[in-house]
Amino acid sequence: MSEKVYVIANFEISNSEEFRNYEKGFFGILKKHGGEFITFDDTPEKIEGEGLKGRVAMWTFNSKDEFDSWYNDEEYQKLSKDHRHPNSIMHNLSVIKSLG
Repeated sequence: MSEKVYVIANFEISNSEEFRNYEKGFFGILKKHGGEFITFDDTPEKIEGEGLKGRVAMWTFNSKDEFDSWYNDEEYQKLSKDHRHPNSIMHNLSVIKSLG
């Protein structure tokens, strides 16, 4: 039985113009691995705790295997290395398994 997983990413974008190259390639690779984009927010509201810095994005996969396939995809890793890493700071990438 597969379990749905949700992905939450938090990053500060230092060069939004160059980061757009990451965004342009991201969605096709996500879809190739069965992922579905949910939403993003550049100004998340802090209710309690330390708060988040920069953009928070969420997407989902139908299984942890799909997530692993996406994350380990050579095309995705190259896209991240070339366009995300030099233009943002990743504070957090979390995978949450659904209950049930």
